[in-house]
Amino acid sequence: MLPRAACRVLAGKLCQFSGRTARYHGQSEWEQSSHSCTDNPRILITGSLGQLGPVMAHFLREKYSVDNVIMSDIIKPTKEIAESGPYIFADVLDFKGLQRIVVMHRIDWIIHFSALLSAIGEQNVPLAVRVNIEGAHNVIELAKQYRLKLFLPSTIGAFGPESPRNPTPNVTIQRPKTIYGVSKVHAELMGEYYHYRFGLDFRCLRFPGVISSDPPGGGTTDYAVAIFFESLREKLFECYLRPDTRLPMMYIEDCKRAIWEYMVTPSEKLKRRVYNVTAMSFTPEELVTAIRKHIPSLKITYNPDSRQNIADSWPCVFDDSEARNDWGWSHNYDINKLVETMIRDVRNKMEAS
Repeated sequence: MLPRAACRVLAGKLCQFSGRTARYHGQSEWEQSSHSCTDNPRILITGSLGQLGPVMAHFLREKYSVDNVIMSDIIKPTKEIAESGPYIFADVLDFKGLQRIVVMHRIDWIIHFSALLSAIGEQNVPLAVRVNIEGAHNVIELAKQYRLKLFLPSTIGAFGPESPRNPTPNVTIQRPKTIYGVSKVHAELMGEYYHYRFGLDFRCLRFPGVISSDPPGGGTTDYAVAIFFESLREKLFECYLRPDTRLPMMYIEDCKRAIWEYMVTPSEKLKRRVYNVTAMSFTPEELVTAIRKHIPSLKITYNPDSRQNIADSWPCVFDDSEARNDWGWSHNYDINKLVETMIRDVRNKMEAS
């Protein structure tokens, strides 16, 4: 429920609600509230200790100031994270706790990263249902109540074996075979529904495998992260996918920039609320070839496991032409630039540890 003060304010405006979006003096409630926070929004990042959270927080803090970007999770932060800017405990399953955070910290945007990834989710389906589905419900309803701008990422895992795989268009059949994929399709549809029914400024990007110099976190595409650590440490890597398994990928620098560019795009330019975005597609064999230009002695073996079945149901090539046409998305990193950057960053990280 809304706080009493907010209820009193809304009660005076409810009589002006008509159609699918609330109107107030010729503007939607969202449009009115968003004008005051577009230039310097206060942003809450949930699940911020995962792969995307720290780099996204750093990126946004450089644009909007350290104090305006609040990291949150249920995990104790490292000293480095704790000293880098505001960090709070936030359980996405605790709706009242989230309400308190939004009110006390005057939040304008939520970037919702909390989720169990594909391989981890298959090992604990009940927990994945709670975190990925109930957690998404909570932030969607919260954003509706407080008229927040909400970003919720989706994935290539939102597609299934019945989907066209090369290329996979923005709108097509989606019948994922993992709880991770099912939860993401559910979140996409709920967010679109809340947009069309209540005027929620919901924004969602379907990402490919995201590659960064952080250790792998349990996703099916994480072989493309682990291989750099093993290449530099042992010059030997056992891949859990077949050598010809083609999957779309993106370097994390492109990923975080895509989120921000999408978030600041005016609503009138958006023809959809869910877009595919990608940068490149490659196979493990092609990635090994690119790495061997820098580490010629790298040896690789292939031992496909259950993750192969997941990968076989996912897109090989993502069609992101709508994102490129509607709001100007373009990537900066191809496979060669990705490999050069990853080898440098992973080597520096290993030497520093």
